Amino acid sequence: MRVACDTAYDEADLAASADELHRLADAVEAGEGRLGCTTSPGSEFAPNTLAEIEVRTSPGPGVLIRLGPGRRTLVVSGDAAGREALADNLRAMASADDGGHLHLDYFPGHFYLADGSIPLVVNSPHGGMPTAARQGG
Repeated sequence: MRVACDTAYDEADLAASADELHRLADAVEAGEGRLGCTTSPGSEFAPNTLAEIEVRTSPGPGVLIRLGPGRRTLVVSGDAAGREALADNLRAMASADDGGHLHLDYFPGHFYLADGSIPLVVNSPHGGMPTAARQGG
């Protein structure tokens, strides 16, 4: 799993295998856990690659995604309902059989993200954009 952060915009970019996304979803749903991250040499964000993701329970409302002290940890905290919604989205991305990505951006009235959450892009384990449907023949 790799999490890079664009420090100019405080936006995080998550790339992980399907198994890693499922483990992250399990931690998010449980409200606790630490998952280690790796760096990707040559990546555009390599100097800003985070060391870990930490999941915590908090009273909410919703889920807050933020950078931890020292800006080396992505912290995900929130109430049970918000964490469950985020976990469902992570599992859906892990289970998708096509490419693509999921943008998690707070806006007033967001279903489960809390004000102050940084934007997070969750990339499909299959990479890139979804492929066009194949036509039989």
